[in-house]
Amino acid sequence: MPKKHHAIYSDPTGAAAAASPQKRRAPRTKQAVDGKVTAVSGNVVRQALTVDRAAVARLAYSYWEARGFTGGSPEDDWLRAERELRENEAATATA
Repeated sequence: MPKKHHAIYSDPTGAAAAASPQKRRAPRTKQAVDGKVTAVSGNVVRQALTVDRAAVARLAYSYWEARGFTGGSPEDDWLRAERELRENEAATATA
C-alpha cells in the first residue's frame, strides 16, 4: 500500500509556508577578547569569565577533604568551587 503524500509538507513555497512565517532572531556571535570569550546578543554584551577546570577540581577536592571525605555532594562542591574562582577572577579583573 503506497504512502499518502501531502503537498503541504513537500512544497516549501506553498500556502503552508506563507501561513507560518519564520521567526527572525538577532544574530549571535562569539568574539575572543584578551583570551576570554564574549557572547554578543543584540546590544547586550556578556563576558564569560573562564575558569581552569583543573583548578576547580583541586578546590572541589579540598572541600571534600575538609569534610573528612564523607557526606556532601560532589556537584555542590564543584559548583561552589566554580563560583568562588569566578568571583576571585572578577575581583582581580576589576582591580
